[in-house]
Amino acid sequence: MTDAELLNRLLDVIENDIVPLTQAGVDSGNKLFGAAILRKSDLSLVIAETNNETENPLWHGEVHALKRFYELPKSQRPDTKDCVFFATHEPCSLCLSAITWTGFDNFYYLFSHEDSRDSFAIPHDLEILKEVFRLDPGGYKRENAFWTAHALRDMANAMPEEERDAAVKRIEAISDKFNQLSDTYQASKADNDIPLN
Repeated sequence: MTDAELLNRLLDVIENDIVPLTQAGVDSGNKLFGAAILRKSDLSLVIAETNNETENPLWHGEVHALKRFYELPKSQRPDTKDCVFFATHEPCSLCLSAITWTGFDNFYYLFSHEDSRDSFAIPHDLEILKEVFRLDPGGYKRENAFWTAHALRDMANAMPEEERDAAVKRIEAISDKFNQLSDTYQASKADNDIPLN
């Protein structure tokens, strides 16, 4: 599997599996963070989920996906070492820990912590990293003994020009959709009881 194949599959998952769930979640007052777990062997989807903080403030997109993953019968649940973990947004400290504790050796994400703060007006990831862990943006170790983190934009930018241009165009279209979801969330967030909205 090439980086281009993996990137295109992850973009397919965000467009076809995560965005519809996230649209429904945002319409219910939740944030716009989603996640999916895929098999490494064939990139088939195991589970896709979205943020469900209106039910429980711990149900971030990644943690909610992990909850659903562990609700699968053990016979249908692949080992985490055999899976790709994909998050729409760079995982916060809670989600980084959950990914670590569940044994994934990787994760991929589209939007950075800075995007969450600057484009989507959700600054809490960076504030918590700074206030609790004294880390500046980008301060955590993206390759460590537990996992390696991969930014989809970096993957796209490393591709040959034709593939890069096609990937960037898809990412821009997805970004436009998430900007719309963000507008909906921001307009309605005062009506929910999420502690950090």
